[in-house]
Amino acid sequence: MNLNRAQFRFNSFGSLLGIRHLQTLLLFFAMLIAFSMRVNMSIAIVAMTDNTQENSFDWSMQIQSVVLSSFFWGYVVLQIPGGELAARFGGMVLVTFSIGINSAVQLLIPLAAHYGGWQVVCFCRVIQGLSQGFIFPSVHSLIGKWVPLEEKSRLGTLIYAGGQLGTALQLMAAGFIANYWGWQAVFYSTGTVGAIWTVVYVFLGADSPRNSRMIGEVERNYIEKSLGHSGSDQKKKATPWKSIFTSLPFISLIVVHCGQNWGFWTLMTEIPSYMNQVLGVDIKSNGVMSALPYLAMYVLSFPIGFLSDYSLKKKWLSITACRKLSNSLGLFGPAIALIGLSYVPSGAVTLAVSLLTVVVGLNVGHYTGFLLVHIDMAPNFAGTLIGITNCISNVISIIAPLAAGAIIQDETDPGEWRKVFYISSAIYIVSNTFFVAVGSCEKQPWNDVSTTIEEEKDDKTTKL
Repeated sequence: MNLNRAQFRFNSFGSLLGIRHLQTLLLFFAMLIAFSMRVNMSIAIVAMTDNTQENSFDWSMQIQSVVLSSFFWGYVVLQIPGGELAARFGGMVLVTFSIGINSAVQLLIPLAAHYGGWQVVCFCRVIQGLSQGFIFPSVHSLIGKWVPLEEKSRLGTLIYAGGQLGTALQLMAAGFIANYWGWQAVFYSTGTVGAIWTVVYVFLGADSPRNSRMIGEVERNYIEKSLGHSGSDQKKKATPWKSIFTSLPFISLIVVHCGQNWGFWTLMTEIPSYMNQVLGVDIKSNGVMSALPYLAMYVLSFPIGFLSDYSLKKKWLSITACRKLSNSLGLFGPAIALIGLSYVPSGAVTLAVSLLTVVVGLNVGHYTGFLLVHIDMAPNFAGTLIGITNCISNVISIIAPLAAGAIIQDETDPGEWRKVFYISSAIYIVSNTFFVAVGSCEKQPWNDVSTTIEEEKDDKTTKL
């Protein structure tokens, strides 16, 4: 009778509010804070190099491009190890470590810039990139353990959309903060918020429903049944590296992730400079206008996530067709809008911002597109897969702003910016076409490898 009452309470309220939703909210804020600390340099560097302001630096466009790309020098290094560590030890420790280290370094950047110049700032950004290398593998692993299949598109999109809200809020706030309190306050504010989140997550976070001290038995059973987990003995499987790297559907994820990152990070790092140099927008308005596209992306994440789950529930589309449709919206849409942006007249600020909003807003489709395919095709290795694709694709994140800096010799020349937009558009189209052609959400045979890590160790011991 007590179990029946508990089941009734869960059916009535658990689907609306449970511990899995608390974990979702915590991870949402982790993404929000991580992206805030990742992108605030794009606005701060405009104030840091404004020679009309106090404590400014005489950094050329090429030096600024190096500073903006330096985050990714470290970011690519720990993606694959991060996926493996998340698979073996759980994502909670790694997420906590990542946000904690980022927050500490964020607080040190103003001192680094003052006493060490752009070289030491680059070093700080590399450290931040290294520690943020754990974010996506860990969060992907935690989603794979906490989010039921029936809620994956909605809750998964909500978590990842935190990054876009963090981007939007930071771009909006950083300009005002830099204007009223100096560019140093941009770093102090985000570092403080990150430190607070770290303390909260230590007490409320958990690696999985099985390890949570707060979750009820009914909700735990619901999650584990949905995901195909049972009992406390969930052994870690040995990673089938050869099968992964010879899988054409997985290779398509690498390609499309690279295309996504080229377009996204070109715009992310260069939009504030484009606004300032071509459109003549001051730093306060610059931040707000640069933020609008990412705010649109955040708002659109909710209907896109709902429609994706709803179409699968109603069986209107197969899971593969649903993911490819979402991804095509997310990459083909921005590609077309970027071409239009290339021909916006220099003084047409409203039109330029509107097209930028369309470019980035439509890009939300990749959240219910290829990002979730990592979990669909191999839930046992989701952290490792996202680690691999994120590692390779973020080499592109290093190259993209450097390429833009090499192309743009005259920052006020719309023709040179047009070349940057054309290249991003072409890469969006080619990469998504490849994914649509050969990608698949079908669970891969190598997801269910029989060998576990413990068995692998025993086998090696026997041979010795």
